[in-house]
Amino acid sequence: MTDTPSDTRRHPHRSAPAPVDPAEAFSWGRVAGLFAPHRARVVGVTLLVLTSSLLGIVNPLLIQRIFDQALFGDGGLDLTQLWTLVSIMLVVALGGGVLGVLQTVQTNRLGQRVLRELRDRLYRHLQSLPLSFFAGARTGDLQSRVSSDVSSAQNAVTSSLSSILSNAVTFASALIAMSLLSWQLTLVMLVTIPLFVLATRAVGGRRERITREAQQNTADMTVITSETLSLSGITLAKLFGQQDREIGRFVDASDRLARTSERQQVIGQAFFTVVQTFLGATPILVYLAAGYALDGGTELTAGTVVAFTTLQNRLFFPVARMLETFVELQSSRALFGRIFSYLDIRSDIVEAEEPVELGPSEIRGVVSFDHVHFHYPDSALATITDLDVEARPGQLIAFVGPSGAGKSTVLQLVARLYDVDDGAVRIDGHDLRDLGFATLARSVGFVTQESYLFAGTLRDNIRYGRPDATHEDVEKAAIMAAIHDRILEFEDGYDTVVGERGFRLSGGERQRIAIARVLLSDPKVLVLDEATSALDTASERRIQEALSSLVSGRTTLAVAHRLSTIQAADVIHVIDHGRVIESGSHDELLAARGAYRNLYDEQFGGGEVETHCADGVVLADGSLRRADGPGPRTLRRTGT
Repeated sequence: MTDTPSDTRRHPHRSAPAPVDPAEAFSWGRVAGLFAPHRARVVGVTLLVLTSSLLGIVNPLLIQRIFDQALFGDGGLDLTQLWTLVSIMLVVALGGGVLGVLQTVQTNRLGQRVLRELRDRLYRHLQSLPLSFFAGARTGDLQSRVSSDVSSAQNAVTSSLSSILSNAVTFASALIAMSLLSWQLTLVMLVTIPLFVLATRAVGGRRERITREAQQNTADMTVITSETLSLSGITLAKLFGQQDREIGRFVDASDRLARTSERQQVIGQAFFTVVQTFLGATPILVYLAAGYALDGGTELTAGTVVAFTTLQNRLFFPVARMLETFVELQSSRALFGRIFSYLDIRSDIVEAEEPVELGPSEIRGVVSFDHVHFHYPDSALATITDLDVEARPGQLIAFVGPSGAGKSTVLQLVARLYDVDDGAVRIDGHDLRDLGFATLARSVGFVTQESYLFAGTLRDNIRYGRPDATHEDVEKAAIMAAIHDRILEFEDGYDTVVGERGFRLSGGERQRIAIARVLLSDPKVLVLDEATSALDTASERRIQEALSSLVSGRTTLAVAHRLSTIQAADVIHVIDHGRVIESGSHDELLAARGAYRNLYDEQFGGGEVETHCADGVVLADGSLRRADGPGPRTLRRTGT
């Protein structure tokens, strides 16, 4: 056996993928890029915003004519002109309302499409990340990113950007109209704008900080609820009597969120109060300025003053809205930064640029470990060292050893849940890194120790890998997995809803459903990671009988702590600290009296009786020896 790796693709120092700094990931250019596929709709919304905003200054200008010409003109009251002007005002108001509705509909439709694409893109990207990322991530935090952060960013893409454009146009057009009415009064109004900006920014800055704090508190609460209200979390809390502790954690988080939300409401009201104060005070300045202007000989009509005070609302309110929008955009900046930071994570397990794709008939299932070396990301300790073994179709190859020896890691490498550091894992001579993901998934069927079921029906869970499978195919797989008869005992049979994580089923039943799911996919390589650990003796025996026929023409790799499940293996590899220290059949390894024999004796007590029963004694290997007399007695195995 040579120590020279046969593959030059190495990962000498590897760390688990992690989100980059959100501040570095964010840029407004990236946000604008989200709208690039919707240019036509963006242009349409922009035209609606411009038209609606410009219509807003028409009626204040018409008010001047109503006062100065129709009501109090030189010729007195002119009802004909009054009806004409108010009719135009009504048409403008109705037109502005219709345009406003269209603007809202189109803006929200644009925003929702952009949000949907961003949410889909983020979820698709998370699905592509390796297990090493999820091993260090919190599920609640990921849920918050996919749902809460994307939804909270809605203001930026549905209202904030259009609001800035709309208010900017409204401010500019109002300022021009006011200048046409009276440049003197316009100068007075311009002097007050900096004071208004300073006041609103002081309140807005505080509001921004509180908003960020509220978002973080919301994310913390999401994490707590996702962890503690899951079936596993609630079970653990009950088993250890920690319900009060978890309630305390939730109450503390809820209290922080409530206090932050309360401060949000207060600061929001303060912001509104500042705006209202300026809107209420500025007409006073206009009246005073108009009085001094008239006293100085400046010509000002009543209509001009009324129109001017009407327009001033369209000057201050857009400024307030833009300042408020900038606060929302700053909050959205943090949200987009967190989203982009996850999108920037690069997976270290990627499909080849030109992957090898094999059809089902082209796959034989020869699995070889070619001088494989591996260590987990962020760990300096080697998990697998120079593994060089082969498994051929029709063989059952087992890996045994103490806990932490690296057995399950070997199987995970076969499914390319991780990539090797050195050497190569191959199927039919093809490096797994060269195979397409679809080919690999079709080639390898994996049954894990902790079987995971979705909260659907038994039928849907079994045909998860083959959604188009017929009911006959599902039943055949269930029969081979020794679960068909148990399914028929349920009132709804295969349509029985299993609940979250399959909580309605026992551990053994979940495991057999998981085995049926893999068998239905009919992989050429069958990987069993403690696949029978949750089964009772009778079910395990039935699974073993089924597997004996399934092994024919199929390569089977298995890890088992219960040595009774792999005694019929063609080759058993004993692993310790990532190295194969013994290999051979069950009888050969027992005869060698090495590490395997030690494991066997530890598990079976050197042949001592495991249990007494009324009919005699049950040995640790599951066989029954009847007692010679009325009372049980200890028996020992012979011939081992």
